[in-house]
Amino acid sequence: MSAQIVVQPTGESAIRVVGSSGDREADWRVVHRIARAMTVPGIAGVHTAIPTYEAVLIEIDPERTTLAAVAAIAQAIAHEIDPDEPLLAEPREFVVPVLYGGQFGPDLTDVAATTGLSEEAVIAAHLAPTYVIRCLGAPGGSPMLDGPELPVTVPRLRSPRTHVPQGAVSLAGRQATITPTAAPGGWSLIGRTPLTVLDLDDESLVPYRPGDVLRFERIDEEQFSQLEGLRLAPLGAER
Repeated sequence: MSAQIVVQPTGESAIRVVGSSGDREADWRVVHRIARAMTVPGIAGVHTAIPTYEAVLIEIDPERTTLAAVAAIAQAIAHEIDPDEPLLAEPREFVVPVLYGGQFGPDLTDVAATTGLSEEAVIAAHLAPTYVIRCLGAPGGSPMLDGPELPVTVPRLRSPRTHVPQGAVSLAGRQATITPTAAPGGWSLIGRTPLTVLDLDDESLVPYRPGDVLRFERIDEEQFSQLEGLRLAPLGAER
């Protein structure tokens, strides 16, 4: 069975390809596989393909190709995709140590009040899942994750911070993430990892990719100091 997609023009130099099966997991796999296929050498005129949860934005050079030509390629790729096939044959696993609350997670108390849970229950909910990295976001390749199971969504801050430190672990809506590099932000900060996530010397910038899995592990201040500055790496790899 081929993948179901809708192709939409977006201005004069991009198209948006949306998974349209109605199966959230299948549509996520499909758009990411289209993104990878569109950026292999040999497809002329494609600048970038930026996948999210259920859509991929494909940017082109109008002097080298046309929107219609790229749309036809995307349709042909989708026809060959099995939407039930896993995105990665062997997802890598990342364990992210987190120091929760206090100066490292200044919004944990507010998140607890919003959800009607204790701070310990919010932490437990955040620790419980093994998260799938859905896509990479800003800033610096943040791993975008489906959030933990909480009674209500976590609103964004009314007044965003002008500075969120690297390693911040945060929640907003039904999502969770880690901030790889310092930047402004409006998500609720519940903790911080001591590990370095962003590597400017590496072409991929971050060690994970969509389809990899991630889980959080609670640490204390002493462990934070011991781990500070080490690089995030998949299980089994050296930091």
